[in-house]
Parts: sequence; structure tokens; C-alpha cells
Amino acid sequence: MEFTTLQKDMIAAMKAKDKERKDAISSLVSAAKKAAIDEGCRDAITEEIVNRVILKEMKTVKEQIDGCPEERAELRKEYQTRYDIICEYAPAMLSAEEVKTVIQEKFAEVLATKNKGQIMKSVMGELKGKADGKVINQVVSDLCQ
Repeated sequence: MEFTTLQKDMIAAMKAKDKERKDAISSLVSAAKKAAIDEGCRDAITEEIVNRVILKEMKTVKEQIDGCPEERAELRKEYQTRYDIICEYAPAMLSAEEVKTVIQEKFAEVLATKNKGQIMKSVMGELKGKADGKVINQVVSDLCQ
């Protein structure tokens, strides 16, 4: 996801007076800016930084939804709306089959060791942000058996 796209969508939400959408996108924009400053590239916010921030925000909001008490239906609905909006901007994730293929092609020599920790260490650098960590863990576990 391009940073400029996020900014344009935030401005469009402001003009449309869509507060929920503006708030969700605004949180992504500010988190991306903060991440870029932390990494020392304030003026050139890369797509990789934006995608990483989006995935992190998705995870945070998902935890808020899961931790929200049942009797707080209004708050839960607000979190769900925010999650749905952030999901629109999330990068496409690899499926379990695609992850398995990548691991077997690029990490065959490490896979031969059957050492799950070593495999995960090698694989996560390549697939971080492209596939869900739980999916990667499951595929590696299956391949180590």
C-alpha cells in the first residue's frame, strides 16, 4: 500500500464527513509516519513500512475485539468497523499451500535439518509481512514431522 494512497483516502473520508473511516485511516497514517521516523527515513515512507504498520494495526484491533466484553456491544461494533476498514488496506497474504511451496523451494537445505527453530529463523526473514506467522508456524511444523 502506498503512503500517498492512505493520505488521499483520509482526505476523502474527511470531505465525506465519515468519522469512523477517517479515524481508522488516520491511525494508519500516523503509525506509518512514526515508524518511518524511527527508521530514519522520514521523507521517504516505503510501501514495506506501510504494509508492516497496517498488519500491526490489524493485529492490535483484532486483540481489542477479542478482549472486548460481550456487554459492550457498541464498543465491539466500533472496533469491528475499524478492523474492517483496516483490512481493506492490508496486503494480500500467502495461503498455506503457497507458504509450503516457498519453503520447499528456497529453504530446502535448512528444511533437511528438521530443526524447527532454525527453519523458522530462516523463513521468517523472507516471509514476514507476506504471510501470517501462525500459518508459517503450522506449515513448518507439518514439514518437520
